[in-house]
Amino acid sequence: MSKGIVLRFRGKLSDLSPDERQMLFDRSSSADKEVAAITAAIIERVRDEGDDALFAFARELDGVEISALEVPRAVIRAAFDSFDQRTREVLQRAARNIERVHREWLPKEQQVEVEPGVIVGRRPDPLSHVGIYAPGGRAAYPSSVLMGAIPARVAGVLEIVLCSPPGKNGLPPSSILTAAEIAGVDRVFAIGGAGAIAAMALGTKTVPRVDKIVGPGNAFVAEAKIQLASIVAFDSPAGPSELVVIADDSADPVVIARELLAQAEHDPRAIVLAIAIGEDVAKKIEAALARVVESAARREIIAESLAGRSGIVSVGNVSEAVATSNSFAPEHLMIATRNPAAIVNSIRSAGTVFLGETSSVAFGDYLTGANHVLPTGGLARSYSGLSTLDFFRWTTWQSVTRDGATALAVDTAAFAECEGLFGHADAARAWEERT
Repeated sequence: MSKGIVLRFRGKLSDLSPDERQMLFDRSSSADKEVAAITAAIIERVRDEGDDALFAFARELDGVEISALEVPRAVIRAAFDSFDQRTREVLQRAARNIERVHREWLPKEQQVEVEPGVIVGRRPDPLSHVGIYAPGGRAAYPSSVLMGAIPARVAGVLEIVLCSPPGKNGLPPSSILTAAEIAGVDRVFAIGGAGAIAAMALGTKTVPRVDKIVGPGNAFVAEAKIQLASIVAFDSPAGPSELVVIADDSADPVVIARELLAQAEHDPRAIVLAIAIGEDVAKKIEAALARVVESAARREIIAESLAGRSGIVSVGNVSEAVATSNSFAPEHLMIATRNPAAIVNSIRSAGTVFLGETSSVAFGDYLTGANHVLPTGGLARSYSGLSTLDFFRWTTWQSVTRDGATALAVDTAAFAECEGLFGHADAARAWEERT
């Protein structure tokens, strides 16, 4: 083992025990009973007490006395005007790229004439009200504000509201307020945690009820989404950040090590996995990782992540590496091989894919314009990353001419009678009798 780091998984993938393989691939999780109970109590207080509960949570959970839940528009604008100009320009660049990418992904109305005189179509309708959650705690994430709000605005959502925890001054961080201004957020509330999710889902006197809530958060936020899923729509369930890197001997071990480190620094529960094609490649990556961790600013968090459920494993060939990644279904996947484009079409389960070691995950997190709100915990098997598509619902319409009705009548009646729905059969057969 390389000096200075502890990895939960290492060596040949084929040598892992059944228990180790299950721990590596099965990352599904549910909140513990205490988190579930606390979250349920928070939701119930918001349901019963409304705004009063939200003021109380600011005192009890955030340790701050706030005079208002909503941040005045003038305060948001002042935060934008006084924010560091250079950083503000970076946020604006990111916003432009996000808007450009997501505008290309706007859905279009569709229709098809399935038979003569029988036309079926569907129309994308933007949601009316959307809530964005931006977490606080360890750090502020203005990038999450941009990633959630800009696709919603591009989609044509009528009202976008943002909730983010208050700091000691009773307001969300200035970076969050600046991002909200750039992204075109309509209303901002200094509310955090499960209480914010409940407020947007249920509505209070001050906080509007929304049609969908997106954005990452802690275990209580995730649990609130689960408990309120029958009331409001949500984005994909989110857990600790993840990265898988497929690397062959053409990859620079130091570059790969830095990519692993960058994801591991997110959270002690973050999961990073290098799938090395060949044992020598694995050893070189591990040695490089040991070196770069020594000078990392957040090395305590990184060390906890590496020892938790992270690792560097080796496989025999590209096909085995791809199969392993598809089984893992990571949030982020980097393909650092000689020809990444030859592999990408074989990837079926990943939140987003980075082709080549120059395509740093950091670029995607901030500036490429792709969305970084992505499924974790293996849910990339069935969920996609956030996009404009998440802010539409589809209205389906059908048009049947008189001739079309005549052509459908007999078979429709027969189908209805098969199911014992004779009123349906009579309604259909009436059109045959009119001919």
